[in-house]
Amino acid sequence: MDIQLIKQRFGIIGSDETLDQAIFTAAQVAPIQLSVLIIGESGTGKEVFPQIIHQFSQRKHNAYVAVNCGAIPEGTIDSELFGHEKGAFTGAISDRKGYFEEADGGTIFLDEIGELPLATQAKLLRVLEKGEFMKVGSSRVQKTDVRVVGATNVNLERAIGEGRFREDLFYRLNGVMIRIPPLRARKADIVPLFRKFSADFAAENRMPAVRLAPDAGQVLTQYTWPGNVRQLKNIAEQVTVLAHDRTVSADEMRGFIPTVGTAATLPAPVGGRTHDEAFSSEREILYKVLFDMRRDMTDLKKLVMQLMHSTADASALDSMGTSQLIKRLYRDAGVDEALATPVDAADAHDLSLVGKHQILNVQARPADDDDEYMPQNNPDVEDVRDERISLARFEKEAIEKALAKHGGRRRAAADELGISERTLYRKIAEYHIDDILK
Repeated sequence: MDIQLIKQRFGIIGSDETLDQAIFTAAQVAPIQLSVLIIGESGTGKEVFPQIIHQFSQRKHNAYVAVNCGAIPEGTIDSELFGHEKGAFTGAISDRKGYFEEADGGTIFLDEIGELPLATQAKLLRVLEKGEFMKVGSSRVQKTDVRVVGATNVNLERAIGEGRFREDLFYRLNGVMIRIPPLRARKADIVPLFRKFSADFAAENRMPAVRLAPDAGQVLTQYTWPGNVRQLKNIAEQVTVLAHDRTVSADEMRGFIPTVGTAATLPAPVGGRTHDEAFSSEREILYKVLFDMRRDMTDLKKLVMQLMHSTADASALDSMGTSQLIKRLYRDAGVDEALATPVDAADAHDLSLVGKHQILNVQARPADDDDEYMPQNNPDVEDVRDERISLARFEKEAIEKALAKHGGRRRAAADELGISERTLYRKIAEYHIDDILK
């Protein structure tokens, strides 16, 4: 098996040993009827390997279908994969074939397979085990003969432990696993790839390609490329268009790369988000809510300490009502009193159980002590450290506020929350957030 011929045929550039091993494995497993799971970071070129597997298999004359599972909303993914019957749901005006029916006899590539909903994972497992499925809205079982190749940049072992991916599906998919190395592990391939991308882009746009000064090549290899080959291609095209001279120096190259040197080991921000795949979208929402809560608690502690050190304020508490006390806190903080939330009867009763003086009965801590200020000698007030904060409740509230702010527009709400629209759809269904959308 000639690895170089495969590289030429599929436009693969690089001499890294781990890359060659991945290509060899793909070609070797191609004639065998096994499911294949391709693992690699985003932008490493995982989509090339299913094509190698298909072209070197007995199915090469039949259909090859590539599906980006992460780009399909959860509510329609079953219809996209398995098809639907006429009248199965609103808008289903005719029968429709799904991707598994279209790919019968061929190969289907499921990119971002780690983003599949659990219900769809169960249906995919049935296809892999028995070669059968049912269309949405139909009770008739259909047969299909497809070879499934999955790819993901998600740590599926961790996803299994978190209950986001089925363990039985993982073992069904993982007939053979192919790991694609990140670009930072292929330093010798970075400069040749840059030259290839620059030359292709220059030829396409009828302009001269750029050349790299020796020290400019070192700048490229020192960067960690969190976006991998996709990011390198983007930088190469930018340099080709915007470079002042056709020979690019190291100083000029640094102007196109986000960070170089020590800081390059950190995830590079793109569009306000990073490439650190260890954080799921759900965690991002929770972190955002918790950070907001911590900031609010810090502000509240400052207000309480200001009042605690004021004897005049302490003597005036008895004559204040609960709502007046709340407005006083806002005024001392320099906030418009109109923004103070009115206190209803239930809240006022709860405050009266504690007593206004007990609210301010706190023990001063050193400024560098990060512990919470706790009420002293008060059996009616639970220790804040013993409270169990419902993260799910705060997550739901954050989603509801974002939807209300944007008038139910889910894409805009997802952008504000920093999650994908697909994740937002799942959370809306999970928390039964329907009233905001009506």
